[in-house]
Formats: sequence, structure tokens, C-alpha cells
Amino acid sequence: MAFKGPLQPQPFTIETPEQVLDDMKTLIRLGRLAPITYEGTYPEAGLGISDEWTKNARETWLSNFDWRAHEKRINASPNWKVDVTDDDGTIYHVHFIGVFSHEANAVPLVLLHGWPGSIMEFLDIIPILQQSKYPSFHIIAPSLPGYGWTSGPPPHVNLTVSGMARIVDKLVTGLGFRDYVVQGGDIGSHVARIIGSRAQNCRAVHINMFVTRGEPPTKPPLSPADQERVRKTQEFMKTGYGYGIQQGTRPSTVGQVLSSNPIALLAWIGEKVLAWTDSTPTLDTILAMVTLYWVTSSASTSLYPYRALAADDPPPYIPINKPLGYSIFPKEILSFPAGWLAYNTKLVFVREHQKGGHFAALECPNELAQDIITFVSTLPKFEKSAYAAL
Repeated sequence: MAFKGPLQPQPFTIETPEQVLDDMKTLIRLGRLAPITYEGTYPEAGLGISDEWTKNARETWLSNFDWRAHEKRINASPNWKVDVTDDDGTIYHVHFIGVFSHEANAVPLVLLHGWPGSIMEFLDIIPILQQSKYPSFHIIAPSLPGYGWTSGPPPHVNLTVSGMARIVDKLVTGLGFRDYVVQGGDIGSHVARIIGSRAQNCRAVHINMFVTRGEPPTKPPLSPADQERVRKTQEFMKTGYGYGIQQGTRPSTVGQVLSSNPIALLAWIGEKVLAWTDSTPTLDTILAMVTLYWVTSSASTSLYPYRALAADDPPPYIPINKPLGYSIFPKEILSFPAGWLAYNTKLVFVREHQKGGHFAALECPNELAQDIITFVSTLPKFEKSAYAAL
């Protein structure tokens, strides 16, 4: 691939040092499980991770888990690394999966993960998007700053979600791409909305999670389905968002705990994956998600976006004048009505699904891919109408 911008990334191979894996296994083996409790015995009560699940997951992690197989799967796609310099001079060593089309009119598509996700979420959806011809895509899936194999901010830098968006835009435009489309879930959805609002070279935005603080100034009527969606989201904020408050207000403390032992990280992330998905991923998949955070030492460096979100970054109803698409999955933990998202934006595509949860690209790659393809294929219609109105 000949990159046309000033950034010239180098091919990158993921290969965890054997010592890191040996040390991880030692810590798993020596790590002490919590005593059996009422709370851990009845997971259906919604009181946290099951004692039995944690015990079984630990045993599988020790005896029947192959991280090298997951590395091989990630490396099956072209991986790259490049230095991106922020406005303050800070250099971020950015990792991304980059799969590029030979078609002259291919659309640059940026896929953004969140927490506790990673680029592993996109391993099934990327081949589906590659098969699309009308439109065809250049696919860029970066590890966000502080996640996976992308370096985080240095201790003296107060990086925000807006800063993440700026770095992603610098990466994509630095590679030579213009008029790109950005897609995101979880924290990636916040980053995508900021990019759509502020980045000149962003063409359109698609998200599969939308959350805000309170109703828009002009609230549209709510359908029964919308009312239920708001009710479930509000219930989650009361009973399921304790982790987010803690990560947003005491990230250093949480980071120390999660970095202390793999079993602590397993319980913290595993509980979220089990609770937030419609169909439960395999234990092997969950262990891979947790192992990625452990071997990259990103348990603590991935928490800073919650501090920014607690301070309303991005703002609740950030304006977006680019075409905006919204895919709604029924078990998404944070899912406000499309009519609220339409406030102060150019919402042109909404599709509701009958299955799927928070990790849409992981759970429903075909459905999300088709939404992206359909959304992007309709963009010329909306862009022509906007041009005609000038």
C-alpha cells in the first residue's frame, strides 16, 4: 500500500513476549479467588460476577487457552504502526488494522471500538465489509490512545475524548484519506460524534450507541418502544453504571486494582461482557478480550475517557451537520430514541434490529456491516440535496 499522506506507517506484527505470558499464567495460578458469597452465588440477582463462572474461567485460562491463536487471527489482517503528533507536540505510537481496496472510488471507513472492547471486535466484520463492491472500502480500525498496542498519553497530558477524536482524525488524514466515514460504538460512538462535528475531512458518521444527559430542548413524541428504551437506559444508569462512575471519578484507584492481578481484570471485564451482550460470547472470546488488556498493560491507561465523559465531553447534544446513521440493537445498555439523536444533527438513517447488544460488531457483524453498507451507499443522495440547497 502506497500511502499518499505525510504519515508512512510500517507493518506491525503482534507478538507478545513469552515472559509476559509466563508471568500472566503465574499470577493467575497464584491469584486468590474470593470466598463464596450470597452475591456471587445468585448472578441472576444482578449483584455481580458469579463465583462459579470466575472459578471455571480461571481454570480454563490456565489449562485450555491459547493466546497465540488469537494473535495469529489478528495478524491475519494487515497491522500497522505509525507516530501521530498531537497539537501539543505529544507523539502517540498508533496501532491500526488497515485493509485497503484497489478500487479507485473506495470509501475510507474508520471503525472505532470502546471499553472494554478493542480492535478484536472487528475481526469478523472486516471481511464482510471487504466483500462489498458498491461501495467498496478502505478500512482503518485503530486501537484508541491508551488501548491495546497504541500508546497512551504521558502523565503530564490531560487527554480527553475530544483529544482522542483529534488524534484519530490526524491519523486518517495523515495517511492521505479525505471524505472518510467514521463508525463507532461505546466510547467510539462519542469519538465519532465529535469527529463528525469538528473534523473537516469527515464525510459522515454512523453509530450504534447514543447516550446523552437528559432530554433535548425540543423533545419529539415518544413511541411505546422509545419509552421502553428510555426506561431501560435509566434503569441501567441506576443499577449498572457504578463501574462508570468509579472509572470517571477514581480512575487511578481502579487502574491500580485492575493492573494488580489478571483475575481482578477478568472479573471486572467478564461481568460487563456477560451482562451487556444479547447472546453470550464464548469463554475463549471473553478470555481473549481480557488477555489483550493484560498483555498490553492497558487496564489503567484505558480509563481516562470516563473522566472526560463525566465532565460532559462531548457535550450532550453536540451539533453534527454531516449525514448521521444510527443502528439500534435491542440489548444495547445505553440506547436513547432516534428522535433525540436527531436534535441538532442531520440524522438520515435509522435501523432497528431484533437481536444484538452492546458489542454490535462482535455479536452481529452481518447486520452491522449491512447497515454501514446501506448507509454509505445512500450518502450521495443526501449530499446532492445539500448541494442543491446552496
